[in-house]
Parts: sequence; structure tokens; C-alpha cells
Amino acid sequence: MRIRQFLGMVLLLLIVSLSAPACSGQSQSDDTPLLTPQARPVLPGQTGDQPRSSNSDYSDIERLPEKSSGKSQTQQVPLPPEPTTEFQKFVATTTGQDLPIYGASLFNSVPTTFAPLDMTPVPPDYVIGPGDELRIRVWGQVNFQTNVRVDRSGEIFLPQIGPVHIAGLPFSALDEHLRAAVGRVYHNFDLTSDVGQIRAIQVYVSGQARRPGVYTVSSLSSLIDALFASGGPSAQGSMRRIQLRRGGATVTELDLYDLLVHGDKSKDVKLQSGDVIFIPPVGPQVAANGSVRNPAIYELRADESLAGLIADAGGATPVASEARVSIERIDDHRDRHAMEVAYDVTGLATPLADGDLVHVYSIVPIYRKTVIIRGNTANPGRFAWHSGMRVSDLIPDKESLITRNYWLKRAQLGLPGPEQSDASSPASPPSSPQSQNLSAQQRAGSASLATIQASVAPNVPPPAIRTEIRKLAPEIDWAFASIERLNPETLKNTVISFDLGKLVLEHDVSQDLELQAGDVVSIFSEADFRVPIAQQTKLVKLDGEFANAGVYTVQPGETFRHLIERAGGLTPNAYLYGSEFTRESVRSIQQARIDEYVQSLAIQVQRNSLAVAETPLSSASDLASGATAQKSEQDLLASLRQIRATGRIVLEIKPSALGTMSLPDIELEDGDRFVVPNIPATVNVVGAVYDQNSFLYVRGRRAGSYLQMAGGPNREADRSRTFIIRANGEVVNRDKYQGLWGSEFKSIPINPGDTIVVPEKNFKPSALRGLIDWSQMFSQFALGAASISLLK
Repeated sequence: MRIRQFLGMVLLLLIVSLSAPACSGQSQSDDTPLLTPQARPVLPGQTGDQPRSSNSDYSDIERLPEKSSGKSQTQQVPLPPEPTTEFQKFVATTTGQDLPIYGASLFNSVPTTFAPLDMTPVPPDYVIGPGDELRIRVWGQVNFQTNVRVDRSGEIFLPQIGPVHIAGLPFSALDEHLRAAVGRVYHNFDLTSDVGQIRAIQVYVSGQARRPGVYTVSSLSSLIDALFASGGPSAQGSMRRIQLRRGGATVTELDLYDLLVHGDKSKDVKLQSGDVIFIPPVGPQVAANGSVRNPAIYELRADESLAGLIADAGGATPVASEARVSIERIDDHRDRHAMEVAYDVTGLATPLADGDLVHVYSIVPIYRKTVIIRGNTANPGRFAWHSGMRVSDLIPDKESLITRNYWLKRAQLGLPGPEQSDASSPASPPSSPQSQNLSAQQRAGSASLATIQASVAPNVPPPAIRTEIRKLAPEIDWAFASIERLNPETLKNTVISFDLGKLVLEHDVSQDLELQAGDVVSIFSEADFRVPIAQQTKLVKLDGEFANAGVYTVQPGETFRHLIERAGGLTPNAYLYGSEFTRESVRSIQQARIDEYVQSLAIQVQRNSLAVAETPLSSASDLASGATAQKSEQDLLASLRQIRATGRIVLEIKPSALGTMSLPDIELEDGDRFVVPNIPATVNVVGAVYDQNSFLYVRGRRAGSYLQMAGGPNREADRSRTFIIRANGEVVNRDKYQGLWGSEFKSIPINPGDTIVVPEKNFKPSALRGLIDWSQMFSQFALGAASISLLK
């Protein structure tokens, strides 16, 4: 029984606590103006049936809880976007451009600066009325301080004075009026007064407003303030004929374009309680696009001309063509036609009609009396053309052909300028023992190398110096330059070539062609066209066992062998058989072939995957093995895509070769690299052997001996595919040494640096699958035979 009583009390308390807020929210002061239920604004996220605060000053700005300082904070509520009008869709279909309605973006997110603040100074012409709070201080013969509110009858009550009628009085006359009232009783006193909290008034927003309704705003608000409170005109509302009506008469008619275009708000007036803001439907509209500063859809006033529209659109842009303007017009709501007017006083005076599409053309990007030089030059760009102008006027000297990027890279490396790096300046060759025996030609080559190395910045660390010896810019193509010319009669381009080297270096007058207005002169480099090898500037790097290793410029007609001799030859420890010669052009071809192979292999793997997918699988093991095989193939393709070609060329050099005479006499290319190591002391054995390792080289020892030292092939080894990678890059296959009495692979002599590779066995999925199927069949057959024997 006690439990039931206790539960009943808890339930009663719960009901009272839930109903208390609802009951307290029903009480409301009679002095608070309400929004009419039929016309109250609805915020985003609310429905029309949800209640809303009735004393909010601005319908699009919500009040936040007051902070401890007592100042109210406001928060913006963005308005939902307006639907696209039919005229906007029509313009978008015609021009392919979505044009906004001019001025509509001003009301998308109303800034708080448009709302009158509570602490705003009261202007002198402010009319005091019921609801205003006055702060009055009196001292002297009588002393009191009071905050009084003007009641509905327009009076305030002063202590020891009595009621004073004050409604309708301007703020500038308040002090004098109060002094007269207090002076009827007292004489020796002083007085100050000001307005504290101002009253709120109700205004009505109707017509084509974005959110029509009844709004409670500050009595300091003006017509424009109320427009921002209501979200402004809708997409179908007028921005140029907004009316403020008071007592059945129109007080003012506001044109928002005056505010937006000229910053003029002279037609803005203060609001009074009961004012009606009426927004009529939008008037005639035109679209302006092209070379105007604010392409948009504009509303027209009566008899507005093309000049007025362009002025409202911010004027023409700097690239506008002041020759003609296009106007597309709808005739009597039936047909359309296009017309053009001149961009002059007469044309700009053309009156516009509802539905016009105005397009201001831009200038044609053509240069008059101009020539262009581009390419490998210090100052590419456009230059003024004059009669009798020739190519030499654009290229006065050799220095004008050196690009700015070249000098920038030199500055980054700390290299000296041309006046400091004269090619004729002497340079001392290296003072190594080998250089003392060099010939004059060899000393010249070493001197050029020393000059390059000495030109590097002193603060560059030694390991980085060799990497900085490279071309700072592509070399100039002296044999070919061109002039591109447009034929004014046929409008076809013709290319006129000339020899740049003869013009600039030899000053050949026959190559100094005369230019015409509009010509384009192109100066090419070796990176633009592949010039003959004899004309290329070639840098070759020599690494390793050279008397003077480094980067060398190949002289015209110089071969591989001659360059090494100019570098001082080889050291006694040079191992020519293990040298590595790489070439950039070969590397590009090798990489292209590798990419083609990987691409074809990927196509083959994809076909195999499709074939496996179409084949019905008999068991879960087949499905798992197929998925594993596909993953392995994809991993293999990913690994192959990471392979990068080296560009190595195998030189057919005998293992016993020592001097440069054993080197092939071939022409060199730019970017070639020749590495000569010292004589290695080991032989490598890798792959499916019991001990992958490097073993000391012993003269006369054969391949079989090194395999035996590595423990021989293991169980996973594929003996028939064993091969040798020679130090010079050649590959020796086991099949090559298959004799009459068996394989002679183990008798192959081994050289220093060789590598013996024993690959592992590779089971194909099909063979492995067949082996499993056959084993299952034989096992089943054996079980069947055993059963028959038991039955017998």
C-alpha cells in the first residue's frame, strides 16, 4: 500500500514538472505586440505551425542568451535560395550563362550591421512617444534621479513635480521642456536627460516580399532596415518601386538601385508604428552579359536606355569593344530578332524593352604593328614593329640568346658571370703525377675540366660538386630558326627559315630577313629538335679507374677511345672487362620496350582471369587457388612496372684487355657515362644453392668449383636453367655448353666479378592442378581394387 502511494506521488510530481513550462509560457504581457498567425515569417527548418518568438526585432536575426555583461548577442540565419525565374531560365538557355538577379545577393545573408543597436545615439529629430524610457537627473534645490517610461497617454511622472506630457516632442527639445516643468516648482537647480531604452513599433511588409508579415522593429529603424528584416523583395518582386504607405498615402517610393549603384539613400525615411511597406511585382527586365563589370538581370525604369543599363551594370570592362552592342529582342511576345547598335551617343540612347538580351562584345585580341620573338632568348615577348625592321633588330648580339633561366641557375650555383669565366683565360691542370706526363691536348682537356670544377661555388660540399657539372640550359640550335607569317590575302600561315648561326656569329646579311607586322620569330634549342650528333654539345662522364675522372665536353669528331686518352688513360687497376657503359638514348628505348612488354603481359593476365571466371569451379579449393594465382600475377605485374631501364650497352671486351686499344672506337652522345671499376677479388653465387655467398676469385677455377663451394643446387633448384652473368653484362646460358657427352657448363672458366645464378623451379598452376587430379584418380583406383580383393 505504501509503495502504491509513493508511486502515485512520484507520478503526480512528474506531471506537474512537465506541465509547468507550458503553463508559464502561456502568460504574456499585454504590451508586447504579436505577429499575426497568418503572416508571421517562417525561418528555415521551421514549419508554419511552429510557434516563434513574438518580440524579435528582426525576423532573420535570432537573439542569443545574454552574457554576463548584459549586452545582447545576435546570430545570422541564412535565408533559403530563391527559385530560378522563368526569365533566368530563358537567358541561361540562350546565352549558356546563369545570370543572377541584380541586388538579390544583398539579402542572402543579412549582416548584423544593418540592425540598429540599443546603444545607438538618439538623433535630435527623434520623436518621443509611448514606450520610450527617459533617464532624468536633477540636482540643486531639489535632487532626484529617475528612469521613467512614457505611458500610453504620452505622459511621465516626476517625483515632487507631478505628471508631464511629453509625447510628440523631439529629443532636441526634451531638456528645455523638462526645465520648464520643474521650474514651476523649484528655481535653483540643474537638469540633464537622455533616452534610455527606445520603444518598439509594428510595421507591415506586404506584396512580393521574400517573407511578408508583421514585424516588431526598433523605433529608430528606417525603411531600408525593415527591408533587410524581411529579407527584401522576392525573385518576382520589384527593387525599384518599393513604397512606404502611412495613413493611406504613399510617403516615399524607394529605388534600391540608387543605394546599390550610387550609394544614395535619400529616399529612406524613418518608420512609424502602423507603416505599410509594399513591394509591387517586378517591372520590365533585361539581361546584360559580355564585357560588363556585373553581368546580371536588371529591372528597368520607364524609358530607360542602353546607356542607363550599362551604367547600372558597372560600366564596360577595359576589354570591351566600343564598336557595337548586340541586342536580342522579343517582338510582341511572339518572335525574336537580333539587332546591333553602335557604341556611340546615338546607339547608347536606344530604348530597351522587356525581355531584351544585351551583349557587350570584347575586343579581338589582335596586335597592330607588333612582332613577337619567342623560344631560346633572353627577352621573349612582343615588340613594336617599324618599317624596314629586320631580325637583327630583335637579336642584336649573342648574349640576347641566353635565357634568363640559365643565369638564374648560375646564380643559384654561385657560378661567375661571363666576364669572369672567359674561355681564353688560362687554367692550371691538376698537379697529379699522371698529369705531368700529359700531352698538350690532354692538358687542354684537363684544364677545361678544372675550369668547370673551379667555377662551382666554394661553399658547395665536395660530394655535390660532380652532380652540378651539367648543362644549365639547352644548347641553341644555330642551324635553324623560323619566322611564322600570316598571309593577309589567304589567311594561311607560312614558315620562313633562316640560319641563326650565320646571322649572329658570321653577320651574314642574306640571313637578316626583313620583318612584317604580326611576324612571330622562333629561336629553337637542341631540346626542341634533335640536331645531328656532330652539332650537339655533348657532356660525357668518366668514373672510376681513370687518370683524370670527371665530366668532359666531347670535341667535334672525337671518339670514345680518343676521349679516354685525353683524360689521361686508365690506371693500372682498371678492369675493362667489368666496365659499364650507359647511354641516355638507349635507356629511353629500353624503358619503352619494358613498358610495352608489361602492357602486353597485363592484357594476357586479364584474358586468363576472364577465362578462369567463365570456367565452372568444382570445389572451394579451386576457388581459393584461383584467387591466389590472380593475386600473385597482379603482384608480379606491380613489380614489373617498377623496373627502370639502365641504358647499359654491353662492350665486347676480352677479359684480358688492358689498354684503350681494346675499346670500341664509337662516337659519343650527350649524357654518356663510362664506369671502369678496379679488379674485383670475388665471384658471386646466388639463387637456389645451399650457401648464397661471394667467394674469392682464383685463376683457372671453373663454374663447377664455385657451385660446389656454395654447397651445390638445393632441392628447389632448376639445374637445367643455371646461367652466368658476366662482369661485362653478357649472360651465358647452360644450353650453350650442351655437348655430345652431356653438359659442359661446370667446365666454363669464371672471370673476376662474374655471378652464377641457379634459379628455382617454377610450377605452372595447370601442371600442378593436373598432378593433383591424377593423384586423386590413382588413389581412388587403388581403394577400389582393394575393395574388390576383400570381397573375393
